Amino acid sequence: MGELWQKKLLVAGYEKTFEIGRQFRNEGMDAEHLQDYTQMEFYWGYVDFEAGMKLTEEMYKAVAQATIGSLKFEAYGHKVDMGKKWVRYDFADTIKKETGVDVFEASKKDIVAKLKELKMEHDDSVDKWRLVDTLWKFCRKKLAGPGFLVGHPVELSPLAKGSKEDPRKVERFQIILAGSECGNGYSELNDPIDQEERFKEQAKLGESGDDEAMDHDEEFVEALKYGMPPACGFGVSERFFWMLMGKPGRECVVFPLMRPEGKKNENKKK
Repeated sequence: MGELWQKKLLVAGYEKTFEIGRQFRNEGMDAEHLQDYTQMEFYWGYVDFEAGMKLTEEMYKAVAQATIGSLKFEAYGHKVDMGKKWVRYDFADTIKKETGVDVFEASKKDIVAKLKELKMEHDDSVDKWRLVDTLWKFCRKKLAGPGFLVGHPVELSPLAKGSKEDPRKVERFQIILAGSECGNGYSELNDPIDQEERFKEQAKLGESGDDEAMDHDEEFVEALKYGMPPACGFGVSERFFWMLMGKPGRECVVFPLMRPEGKKNENKKK
């Protein structure tokens, strides 16, 4: 990702930056995820996540109109009309409504018990908040949107600025369409002391076996010490177009990853 180097450009005095390029993930594949894909990411100085939500709503409507000639589409069993008023879904409130779990009060044991009850695949070795994220994935499938997920816990957003209303949360938003996250943005954390502490916490998670924990980027912390303006960052992948077409990712790329021919024959022999 180009996130940290684009924010270094903000430190250098560039107020607006963007990148369009390939991303690679060392993770599994499903209808919504591929191991390599194209993403657009921008950073906009001197605004916050509220301005980001306003801009991205306008952008998504314009893209849908230009792509499919309509603001309405169907995907994953949901009918979506982006011309409607966009809803705001609070992270903790949504999970509590769908599962009865208060993520800020529940223990790791409580979260694990609920995931088992829901028959959600999970890894007991990761920390509580990674399990909470798995619980959220169960809930989001029920949300048609269009809307914004807000109120994310600090522990799940190491690069986002803290909320002024609730210190447990951050100023982050994700675009929700047809039960899927189709874009991610937030007010950027520009406090070097806070950022360094969050990197240290992420490092601890990585040492305990969390593959999704971030590395401690000392050069980025040093850049923040020179002063980064308040800003909103946002990223969207080609998944948005898969949604508009109502198709899984593998059907929307020219050369999807395939199992080698020899592997197929080996499996038949077994």
